[in-house]
Amino acid sequence: MQVKTIGLDIAKSWFQVHGIDDRGQPVLRKKLARSKVVEFFAALPSCTIGIEAGGGAHYWARELAKYGHTVRLMPPQYVKPYVKTNKHDAADAEAICEAVQRPGMRFVPVKDMEQQSLTMLHRVRDQLIGQRTATINALRGHMAELGIVAARGQGGLAELRLIIGDLDDGRVPPLGREMLQMLVVSLRQIEEKVADLDRRLIQLARAVPSCARLVEVPGIGPVISTALVAAVADGRTFRSGRHLAAWIGLVPRQHSSGGKERTLGLSKRGDGYLRRQLVHGARSVVRVARGRDGGLWSWINRLLERRPLNVVVAAVANKLARIAWALLARNDRWRTA
Repeated sequence: MQVKTIGLDIAKSWFQVHGIDDRGQPVLRKKLARSKVVEFFAALPSCTIGIEAGGGAHYWARELAKYGHTVRLMPPQYVKPYVKTNKHDAADAEAICEAVQRPGMRFVPVKDMEQQSLTMLHRVRDQLIGQRTATINALRGHMAELGIVAARGQGGLAELRLIIGDLDDGRVPPLGREMLQMLVVSLRQIEEKVADLDRRLIQLARAVPSCARLVEVPGIGPVISTALVAAVADGRTFRSGRHLAAWIGLVPRQHSSGGKERTLGLSKRGDGYLRRQLVHGARSVVRVARGRDGGLWSWINRLLERRPLNVVVAAVANKLARIAWALLARNDRWRTA
């Protein structure tokens, strides 16, 4: 039995294997316990293995590649159309095996452990920022119930903190003050954690050469540069900057038919976190572009003369992604025109 291609449906405890030979005939259908997966593939001759990109997929791709196998990760939404019958593990494995053979299939780059660790840093930071926002909103909401409303921003938040800390302020009842002080302590702890992660990102942006090149681009700072390197270590994974921008979801969504071209808003496919950060960076660049000349600045100002602000921001975010691809793929540095 010579297995050429395998579809592997991974899960928490049980994995389903579907293999075919060079004629496309099924020659292997097997259900494996998690503890037996490595042993099974270590004894199998080298072949192509398709896996849906999901939880644990990058780990298994790295492990199976150690035994000479070619592992391909695919977005689950691209595999789903190949499921022929009702959804179950065997049908999913067969669909994965079918999808991985398609010439036009789009694959997900396998991340190494350093990339995944850096991605974790970003995800934890993003989660903490969400917790900080939720805590601030809760604090403001509870104070509003007592008739105490402060201005937006850090200034208003500092005012509320002072009121909560003032034991002589009779507008806040004792039990309510105790509860609000718990929120203030929690908020302070979250802010300290976020500040620590920000310092780590700055250190990494200076220490990693590819990040150091990216931060020279206007609108790309430590957060965006490290997020890009975590998601796309090697720019040559994509054929061009346009492919990277499309992968992030910074291109128009199309709904064309019968020769009639119709473009809609941004496709918003791919990594939502990375797309959001690039849009934030683009907005900061557009905000300071007026009055500046040359290169990127002149291009932005010409766009501002004929397009709405948010359209310009989306265009600049697309431009930043393409510039980042050029620097990563060509190992080049940013040069102003």
